[in-house]
Amino acid sequence: MARLLVDSHVLLWHVLDDSRLGPKPTAAIEAVDAQVLVSTASLWEIAIKAGLGKLDAPADLPERVQQLGFGLLPVTAEHAWQVRHLPPLHRDPFDRLLIAQAQVEQLPIVTADPSFDSYDVTVVWDSA
Repeated sequence: MARLLVDSHVLLWHVLDDSRLGPKPTAAIEAVDAQVLVSTASLWEIAIKAGLGKLDAPADLPERVQQLGFGLLPVTAEHAWQVRHLPPLHRDPFDRLLIAQAQVEQLPIVTADPSFDSYDVTVVWDSA
């Protein structure tokens, strides 16, 4: 089974059927053998930004994650502590935590954020 960690924007784009989610990441997420994981940090980030009016998110996002069959990846002490090893190439604390989670759990990350390419993680995205 292919395990994937989705970035916050990818989760929203998938849930909202946004065209910015291209064919390669869509195929990876929708693959029959895919186990798609959503970090609780992503839900936290989306909740904060939605509460501040910086983005629109469905009020029932956690339920939609469950309905889609996506798993939740809790933030563990090991994930948080892994952040100390990351070079300071990206300042967003949520993204840095996702990178640490991907490293600890050996997961590819589905993201459109090009700064993830600078870290020791596998990124799933359209290269066009």
